[in-house]
Amino acid sequence: MLSGNAITICGPTASGKTTLAVRVARALGGEVLSADSRQVYRGMDIGTGKDLGEYGILGADDFIPYHLIDIVDPSQIYTLYDYQQEFHRAFNGVVGRGRLPVIVGGSGLYIEAVLKGYRLPEVPEDVEFRKSMMEETREALLAMLEKESPQILADTDISSKKRIIRALEIARANAGAVCERPPSPRIDSLVLYVVWERFALRARIEKRLHDRIREGLVDEVAGLLNSGIDRGRFALFGMEYKHVARYIDGIVGFDEMMSQLLQDIYHLAKRQDTWFRGMERRGMTVHPILRGDYETAMEVIRKNNLILSRA
Repeated sequence: MLSGNAITICGPTASGKTTLAVRVARALGGEVLSADSRQVYRGMDIGTGKDLGEYGILGADDFIPYHLIDIVDPSQIYTLYDYQQEFHRAFNGVVGRGRLPVIVGGSGLYIEAVLKGYRLPEVPEDVEFRKSMMEETREALLAMLEKESPQILADTDISSKKRIIRALEIARANAGAVCERPPSPRIDSLVLYVVWERFALRARIEKRLHDRIREGLVDEVAGLLNSGIDRGRFALFGMEYKHVARYIDGIVGFDEMMSQLLQDIYHLAKRQDTWFRGMERRGMTVHPILRGDYETAMEVIRKNNLILSRA
């Protein structure tokens, strides 16, 4: 008997969750659905860690189809609402083909939005409002959000200023609560969480950053800057793009850029870890998979009767 209709593999940056997701999808006849807030953008490959080579060679028998990657231009505003709508279409398509959806990503809010079925309002991002709010302190933003909507505050990841500002946009639009369940599609996912010892994850983060520099991260950022993307919007793309842009502009040297970037990535990994560990407190069962071990993951899947294996 099949228990559930999807597998979710989540974890902090550099944890190897994509590698595990592809192996699981290959074993169980699945397709991968990305849950990453930046991998939706075309041309942002190295900095967001798309690692498209992990899926195999297009056209090969063992190629694993992937979805929700490279679907929008970086100049376009793409919201959590947009992602949820695209996800539902992709999920229904995978299920309709008789395949197993394997959701993978490090954006905790994106994962919970689709697994819990948040009813999200269609509120466009206000770029000018975001710019002005980024100058406020986190404490001031929280006070504003509490005044606007205590209910939305209760449903917001307050570890990130960007998330708080987005919640303020929604609250100002009087859009209402965000955590009701829509009727469709039904998603009943087994959740696997890739965990590493702190020292081991830090070593992986450092190695991956140096690898990305060698792969051409600086050139990728320069190309995006030269494409005419507004600098205010560019700063929202995340730490790799922000710090490398400062290096390209001559504001910081290479060593300072690397040091600041590593510290920010360490902090991101810690926030992600806090989010995913907190999912159980928010009513979800999460199965830790130490170091992303494939055999451990498959054993958890077997115990939960999630076997659609072609192997």
